[in-house]
Amino acid sequence: MYGYEEVAASMTGMSRARVARRIAAGAAYGGGGIGLAGAAAVGLLLAQAQLARRRVGNGTTPHVPTSDGLYGASYTVPGEPALRLTMLGDSTAAGQGVHRAGQTPGALLAAGVAAIAERPVGLSTVAVPGARSDDLDRQVGLALADPSRVPDICVIMVGANDVTHRMPATRSVRHLASAVRRLRTAGAEVVVGTCPDLGTIEPVQQPLRWMARRASRQLAAAQTIGVVEQGGRTVSLGDLLGPEFAANPRELFGPDSYHPSAEGYATAAMAVLPTVCAALGLWPAEEDRPDAARREGFLPVAQAAAEAASEAGTEVAAAMPTGPRGAWALLKRRRRRRVTESEPEPSAQPSP
Repeated sequence: MYGYEEVAASMTGMSRARVARRIAAGAAYGGGGIGLAGAAAVGLLLAQAQLARRRVGNGTTPHVPTSDGLYGASYTVPGEPALRLTMLGDSTAAGQGVHRAGQTPGALLAAGVAAIAERPVGLSTVAVPGARSDDLDRQVGLALADPSRVPDICVIMVGANDVTHRMPATRSVRHLASAVRRLRTAGAEVVVGTCPDLGTIEPVQQPLRWMARRASRQLAAAQTIGVVEQGGRTVSLGDLLGPEFAANPRELFGPDSYHPSAEGYATAAMAVLPTVCAALGLWPAEEDRPDAARREGFLPVAQAAAEAASEAGTEVAAAMPTGPRGAWALLKRRRRRRVTESEPEPSAQPSP
């Protein structure tokens, strides 16, 4: 017999799965009426958001260290090109708020992939602070500007600004799915860090905090469906950054969005790195088999998306062709690998 808490959790998961599927379906078929919060709550939401910004906003120009360059140059082998990693999305992908290039998520991921692959990795960043999903079309254009230098792997982190600017979820997912489709068609692997749980931000008061959590988790689940259906993989960022926000709210609230500290970026990169390596074929084959002990397995994509949105660090990837119950996905809780700060080679450029 299930207890009350188990039943309630199951019902919440099913409800989130239904909402995510509706949002994703609206994105695919042109719907635009499914929002992230009720219209009656918009006034209260905006009023509390303004109060939160006044309380913790620092009013400074966003600082984003330049981290593009070659990582793992010592692994260079004549005639073997470097792997190419491109970061797309918002301030979280760009690394707003840290002081050194090696602290950005792009640098951490590039250094981590280089160490595991024992091969240099060229990093390029087209992500910009304040970006929403409707900027991804422009960013993808930059990433694919040179057909002879298509990235091997693209990491997208986006969604927080969509929630704070009340972009309709269907529109948000439509832009993200289109970006993933273009990148996959060009030959790049794609990993998306889904919308973080904005309900973990300490200075945000109720009921805004509850609404922010609900909206961001709904969007994260819908993002997962849209990404997986286009051949990408997702990793739930969820409340991974919650402790960072709670410990340093004044420092972590930027003029464009909420952004983490160096420790927060390291935590996010540590969660994303295994999925990036799996997408590149660098992870041990046995790691791709579901482990029942870690509650991994094959699920309808909407159910997998809902579960992932509730548990940070969870990966979702396409698993089977569409069947009577729709597309299926593999839900993985990969073991995280610690990543260490590494600066790019000062004058090195990614190999052609």
